[in-house]
Formats: sequence, C-alpha cells, structure tokens
Amino acid sequence: MPLAVTHVILTIVLIDLYRDYILKNKKYFTMHTVMIAGIAGLLPDIDIPLSKIFALFSIHIDLIEHGMITHTPIFGLIFLIPAFYFLKKENKTMAYYFFAITFGILFHIFLDFLLGGGRYEGIMLFWPILDQPYKIHLLRHYGQNLFVSLDAIILLLWLYHEEVKHKIKDFI
Repeated sequence: MPLAVTHVILTIVLIDLYRDYILKNKKYFTMHTVMIAGIAGLLPDIDIPLSKIFALFSIHIDLIEHGMITHTPIFGLIFLIPAFYFLKKENKTMAYYFFAITFGILFHIFLDFLLGGGRYEGIMLFWPILDQPYKIHLLRHYGQNLFVSLDAIILLLWLYHEEVKHKIKDFI
C-alpha cells in the first residue's frame, strides 16, 4: 500500500512536471497550486481520522470506512463542479485549485488501485452504480520496506530534477 508520503510526493512531482514541460501559461498554475494538488493527493485518506472520530461517539458509518466512498472516482469528480463554476466566472486561480484537487484525489485512487491500498478487495471504480471492487495491486506481495524505499527514490529523483531544471542549490 502506498504510504502517505508516496501519495503526496508523486502527485507533486507529476503536477510539477506538467507545469514545467506542458503548461504554456503558468500565471494561474502557481507553485501554490502544485502544493494544493499534493495535499489533495492525501485527501481520500480523510476517511481514516473521520472513522476514528465517529468511533469515539460510537457512530459507525460503512461508507466512511477506509477505502469506501472517499476512494471512489465520484469523490474526486465532485471537485470538478466548483472548478467549472469558477472557470465560468473567470476566476481561473480558484478553478485551477479545484482542478488540482481533482487530479490529486483521482491520482491517489489510481495509485491504490495499481499498487495496493484502500480496501483490501480493491477500489469501487463504478460506485454508486456498482459496489464491485477492482484492483491490480502490483506490489501487494512486497513488504512495507518497498514503499519506504519507493518514497526515498521518488524524492531523490525529484530533487535531482529540480536541481537540473531550477538550480535549487542557489536557494541554499
């Protein structure tokens, strides 16, 4: 299962690479937007603290269990509503924030689907129409150490990229 750091750092790396190499106008897609995307990469796991808070009050809601509603594509796609609203109102900064949040959430779900995470049985890709879980879980047979190593490798590769592209040593 990808660790929290994996969800955040991989989202930041992909959004930053998109910003650096694909996006032509960075005016509305700032580094702040990249950070928001990274935080949103962790948002589907909000079900973990929520279920613990509800448990304190002896409240059990099946849909709030880990890997349920917050790990469905519809959870991420809901954030497209304010994105398009702000785009229509010509508030591009807010629109890009919500597009970044949508990407972060959907990428988290994709990582859990691909590498293992969310519910053990898989991700409910077609919820609320179907509650059938789907999974690939490529790395399910490897231990937690693999994911710790993966985090380190991703971070080091990204720092190398940032040094080459943006000369981060100039800021130290």
